[in-house]
Amino acid sequence: MMGLHFLTLLAIVLASFCWCTSADSGEQPLSKIAIHKTTLATVVSARISVYPLVLGLKGQSSEWVTVEYSHPTPSNEDWIGVFSPANLSATICEPEDGKEYEPLLCTAPIKYQFASYKNEHYNNTGRGSMKLQLINQRADFSFVLFSGGLSNPKLVAVSNSISFANPKAPVYPRIAQGKSWNEMAVTWTSGYSTKEAVPFVQWGELGGTQRRSPAGTLTFTRNSMCGSPARTVGWRDPGFIHTSFLKDLWPNLMYTYKLGHRLFNGSYVWSQPYTFRASPYPGQNSLQRVVIFGDMGKAEADGSNEYNNYQPGSLNTTYQLTMDLKNIDIVFHIGDLAYANGYLSQWDQFTAQVEPIASTVPYMVGSGNHERDWPGTGSFYGNKDSGGECGVLAETMFYVPAENRQKFWYKTDFGMFRFCIADTEHDWRPGTEQYKFIEHCLSTADREKQPWLIFLAHRVLGYSSGEFYGIEGTFEEPMGREGLQDLWQKYKVDIAMYGHVHNYERTCPVYQNTCIRDASHHYNGPFVATTHVVVGGGGAGLAKFTPLRTRWSYFQDYDFGFVKLTAFNQSTLLFEYKKSRDGLVYDYFTITRDYRDILTCAVESCSKQAMSS
Repeated sequence: MMGLHFLTLLAIVLASFCWCTSADSGEQPLSKIAIHKTTLATVVSARISVYPLVLGLKGQSSEWVTVEYSHPTPSNEDWIGVFSPANLSATICEPEDGKEYEPLLCTAPIKYQFASYKNEHYNNTGRGSMKLQLINQRADFSFVLFSGGLSNPKLVAVSNSISFANPKAPVYPRIAQGKSWNEMAVTWTSGYSTKEAVPFVQWGELGGTQRRSPAGTLTFTRNSMCGSPARTVGWRDPGFIHTSFLKDLWPNLMYTYKLGHRLFNGSYVWSQPYTFRASPYPGQNSLQRVVIFGDMGKAEADGSNEYNNYQPGSLNTTYQLTMDLKNIDIVFHIGDLAYANGYLSQWDQFTAQVEPIASTVPYMVGSGNHERDWPGTGSFYGNKDSGGECGVLAETMFYVPAENRQKFWYKTDFGMFRFCIADTEHDWRPGTEQYKFIEHCLSTADREKQPWLIFLAHRVLGYSSGEFYGIEGTFEEPMGREGLQDLWQKYKVDIAMYGHVHNYERTCPVYQNTCIRDASHHYNGPFVATTHVVVGGGGAGLAKFTPLRTRWSYFQDYDFGFVKLTAFNQSTLLFEYKKSRDGLVYDYFTITRDYRDILTCAVESCSKQAMSS
């Protein structure tokens, strides 16, 4: 199964090396389709068919299909939409104010492609074919030939339906650290409710005795969504999301696991087997490797949906991490995950894309504006970036060890690292609940055992030369660092990293807009100030830098990439910025020091009496 992902991603990487794109507008490609305006314009001689009829006969959760079609009066505006479930009945339409009639169709396709794509003679012959990739999404599929373009769709012909052999099968596991270092949460998606089957994980040491742990089950309804398109044209039944907790793991041991459902007739449904390595003991002095990025999104390996190159670097980032998994221990995706923007089918696409990574190493996520923001729902920002999801999808599809998953801030320890993950879509300013969490997370790190203290957040609470911050004149999220910079300095945060701005940038060790030390590739001796890094180039369209130059900005790169931290021991940390196009290092620095250096005074981090004495 993983081999299929390798080949698909490799093909994309080798086939496309265009890295020039405008800043991401946040416009979901499916939003271009005015599906409510669909009219019936069937043509007797038009045809569309798809094969094979049954997918996943060998247990695959992803398979390519061939679509063949013909139209007696073809045009450049003809397009193919993939619908799931296959039934196109309008009976599922939700009534909307101001509508005088029930639309022919009211649910967006899960993907689409223009009929002339790679069919250069289509406009002359009216015949074409294409290959599209489908993933198991708990229902059957049909393909529809439209004329009239995306803004005025006319339904011309509907294909036969096709389906996976077991549409309800457990798929797309994503693991995450639990609330303790020796616990792993396993989350997956299936079509089985608790009225049909009992979900569990069968697991154990690699080559050892296997045991079973039960799983809890969550789902949500259309009414759980906060607005359109999530509760209208973008709605799709999410199936059931299961989470099981594997406890009392031994540090660094390899474990194997597979997802299971025991049906009430006594039979079992299984996933393929997976493996992971348990986390190191807190403070363990060993090689530990961490990958961090934001704003990746998902892309289609078959080229569909990409009318404006929506997430151009997404597959390449996924490919590079997949190919280097043996050298990665944990991943942090700090917000803007799928960019579904209210089109729920895209969350299945995203979890399928990251499965090779998320099934093998802990995939820790943060909350971004495209997951959470919606007016009147408690988000700090009143925009509509989540497309009506208002955090429900992210909070359900992925586990994080937060006390309250609607408040997406949490801490997690990994070996010699302490990570404090903030939620910038909730208020972080002094006096708030989140501010108290941030200070507690930073202040309780045992720097003898965990010398490397990392702060992560989606929006830039530190420093960024992103064009829109430059226009505002803030070089940060407004009110971003004012209340936090004293905490970073007081508790000697080594590195603070952010997404949201779709590029890469590294500062000098900076405090109150001033470089406390010149930027370098090698830092030795006591801590002086936090280095701030923007690493929002995970895959979504790139964001330009402001032409204004600041003294604190040391390295800028307008490209897709990610950061890798390697702790060799408690005295040496390597920071690397790698590009998604080739996986090579384009910026780096090392920190070398004794943990006792962290306990000495830095600028404004000790009491006035201590400094004066």
